[in-house]
Amino acid sequence: MASFGRLMGSVVRKTPRQIAQHAVRRWSDALATRDLDFPLLPEDIADSHARPQPSAPSPGSPGRRRLGWIVLPPGAGSGGHTTLFRMMEAARVAGFTNTLLFYDRYRSDHAHNTEVIRSAWPWLECEVEPVGETLIGFDGVIASSWPTAHVAARRRLPGQPVIYFVQDFEPYFYPRGSEYAIAQDSYRLGHRNVSLGAMVRDTLAAELSVESDYVPFGCDTDVYGLRAPTIPRSGVVFYAKRGNDRRGHRLAVLALSEFHRRHPDQPIHTYGDAPRDLPFPVIDHGGLPPARLNELYNSVIAGVAMSFTNISLVAEEMLAAGVVPVVNDSPLARADLANPHVAWADPTPLGIADALSAAVTQPALDARARAVSASVATAGWAETGRLFAGVIAEELDPLTGTAGNDLPRSREKGSDHAR
Repeated sequence: MASFGRLMGSVVRKTPRQIAQHAVRRWSDALATRDLDFPLLPEDIADSHARPQPSAPSPGSPGRRRLGWIVLPPGAGSGGHTTLFRMMEAARVAGFTNTLLFYDRYRSDHAHNTEVIRSAWPWLECEVEPVGETLIGFDGVIASSWPTAHVAARRRLPGQPVIYFVQDFEPYFYPRGSEYAIAQDSYRLGHRNVSLGAMVRDTLAAELSVESDYVPFGCDTDVYGLRAPTIPRSGVVFYAKRGNDRRGHRLAVLALSEFHRRHPDQPIHTYGDAPRDLPFPVIDHGGLPPARLNELYNSVIAGVAMSFTNISLVAEEMLAAGVVPVVNDSPLARADLANPHVAWADPTPLGIADALSAAVTQPALDARARAVSASVATAGWAETGRLFAGVIAEELDPLTGTAGNDLPRSREKGSDHAR
C-alpha cells in the first residue's frame, strides 16, 4: 500500500506532458527504437583488419571522368553537405562529371530526397541516384562521412580509388562504445583521407597515427559581409540545433536565459530549429537562406557559435558580418579559428552569459563591427575546392595527375594507413 502511495505521489507531481514522455520512452525502449539511429545496415560495416590489398589503378582514359559522391540524404540547409557540394562544383569545373549517390538504409523516398537537393542547392550540377550494390561505372568515389566511408569500402571495385572528405573527427559525436569504434575505423579502411582544417588533420594523426591531405577552411565572403546599417545593432543571435549535442544547444539555452535576466531589453534572435519551451522570449526566423541570414547578422551585436568538435562555419560567417561570435573555449575549436575578435568563453552557462554581456555592453558598436568584419582574412571556398580537385586528379591518375602536389600532408605516403 505504501509503495502504491509513493507511485501515485510521483504521478501526481508530473505534468501531463512528462507522463506522456515517460510512456513514450518506455515504449521506445521496449521496441529498441534507438537502433534506428544507427545509419548502416550490418552488411555495410567494413573492417580495416579485413581489407584486401587493392590492385593498382590503371591510368585514366581521356575525356571527362565520372565521380560518385556518397552521402546520407540531407535536410535543407545542412552546412556539411553545402561544403561537400562546393567540392563537387570545384570538381565539375576541373573537368569531372559528378553523380550524387544517396545511401539510406531505410530506402526513403528518392524523389523527395532529390527534390530537397534541387530546391536547397539549385546551383549544384550533377546526376542524383541511389547508391548501387556495387560502385561500378565510376572512375573514382568520394565518401563524405563515416557511414559512407564504410559503404565505399564494402561496395568499391578492386583498385577503384576512394577519397574520404573528412570534415570532423566523427567518433567524437558518440560516447565511447561501439559506434565510436566503428566511426573511428572509417579512417583506416584504405581510403585517401582529406582533412578539412587543422583540427581534423591533427586529431587523425594524434589519435590514430593516420595521415591525411589537408585543405583549409573557406569563408563565403561573397555572401557574408558588412552591409550599410539601416538600424542600430542590438541583441544576439543563436543557431538552434536541438538534436546535435556537439553544437551545445542545452548549454546555450541555459546561458541565454541568464543573459535575458541581465539584459531583458536586448532581443534574442533564433534561426534553425523552431523554439520549444524556451524560458525567455525570442524572435524566431526559422530556416534562412544565406543572404537573409547575413541581413540578420548585420542587425545584431553578438552570436552564440558553439562547437565541441571541429569549429562551426557559423563563427567566421558571423565575424565577416561584424558579429562577435561567442565560442566555447577548447583546443579543437581554436585550431582553425585564429581571430582576435572571437569571444572565447568557458563552457558553462555563466561563462557564456558573461561573454554575451561583455559584447553587448561595449561602446562604439558600429566601429567595432567594422573592425570585426575587416579582421576576416580567410580565402573563399574556391581555393579549398581547387586543392580538393587536385587530390582527385592525382588519385585517379597517379602517374600524370599533378594538381594535388602542392597539398600539405601530415606525413609522407607509405605508412600502413596511408590510403
